[in-house]
Amino acid sequence: MLPKPGIYYFPWEVSAGQVPDGGTLRTFGRLCLYDMSQSRVTLRAQHGSDEHQVLVCTKLVEPFQAQVDSMYLVLGELEHQDGGAVVKARVLTCVEGMNLPLLEQAVREQRRYQQERDSSQQQATVPDSCPPQTFPEAKPPGDARATAGKTQDLPQE
Repeated sequence: MLPKPGIYYFPWEVSAGQVPDGGTLRTFGRLCLYDMSQSRVTLRAQHGSDEHQVLVCTKLVEPFQAQVDSMYLVLGELEHQDGGAVVKARVLTCVEGMNLPLLEQAVREQRRYQQERDSSQQQATVPDSCPPQTFPEAKPPGDARATAGKTQDLPQE
C-alpha cells in the first residue's frame, strides 16, 4: 500500500511543533547522524542563522546506504516518542545536488495556490446573496378535454 502524498513542511516547522501528530508529511535535511542500533537518522537544516534538527525512525526503510552530509527527502508520519517528535519514514531518498532554494520556493508557491483555491471554493459553496427560488403555483388537474385553452372532442363510451 502506498503512503499518502504528504504535505511539505520545512524542517524548522517540524522541529517547532507546527505539524499535527500522526499527519503525513514530507520534509528534507542533511543527514548528520545515523544510529543503526536505534534505527534513527538525524537530519539537519539551516534556516537563517538557526540550525534545526529532525529525528527520523528508519525501521521501515532499512537497510539503506546512509551517506553522511548528503541531502535527504523523507515521507512519513509524525509521531511523538521519548518526549520529542519523530518522523516514521516510509520513504527516505538521497537527493544530493537538489536545488534547495528552488524546492523552498516551490513549497511556498504550492501553499499560496492551495490557499487561493480553498478560499475560492468556500466562496463558491457559500454564495453571498442568492435570491430565493420561486416556483409557479401548482394548479389542480383540470378536465382532460381542456388543455392549454383548446377543447378537444373525445369519443364517448
